[in-house]
Amino acid sequence: MDETSKQLVGEMRVPVAAAVGRPARYDYEYVRNGTANAFLFCEPLAGKRHVRITARRTKVDWAHRVRELVDRLYPRAEKIVLVMDNLNTHAPASLYEAFAPAEAKRIADRLEIHYTPKHGSWLNMAEIELGILGRQCLDRRIADAATLEREAAAWEAAQNATKAKIDWRFTTADARIKLKKLYPSIQE
Repeated sequence: MDETSKQLVGEMRVPVAAAVGRPARYDYEYVRNGTANAFLFCEPLAGKRHVRITARRTKVDWAHRVRELVDRLYPRAEKIVLVMDNLNTHAPASLYEAFAPAEAKRIADRLEIHYTPKHGSWLNMAEIELGILGRQCLDRRIADAATLEREAAAWEAAQNATKAKIDWRFTTADARIKLKKLYPSIQE
């Protein structure tokens, strides 16, 4: 799981359409329309991605997305392995801020949380998928949250239709070399 913010930017003037031998032209001036947040969950071995656009990125927003993961996306799973970065909102305590204690505990009990190491966000497959979403879909001016939501939903549907699994080639042996300082050393 990972998330990113997207600045909502509109056009000041109507762009000039492309013509033969001439690209479309956009004015350098723009209108700032605030920001939105994109939460992305991915299941690498099944080739599934789920994107949800929200107005903010608070603890409560995160908690609601996690409840959606547990109750709607994987209602029959006994345990859900959730890999994410160490952002302050990404903690079981956030569930208790958003829900009654019994509900928060119910959700937390279904999760097995693993945090990526500091400066190791490249290990988070959802962050890589967010980069792909950004390059394939969000690398232009998007004026409002509704358009952002439509674009993200279209990208999600296209990605999920291919069922493209993430071919993760980083092995345990690679990890022992690259992350040597994180592994304990045994002295004989």
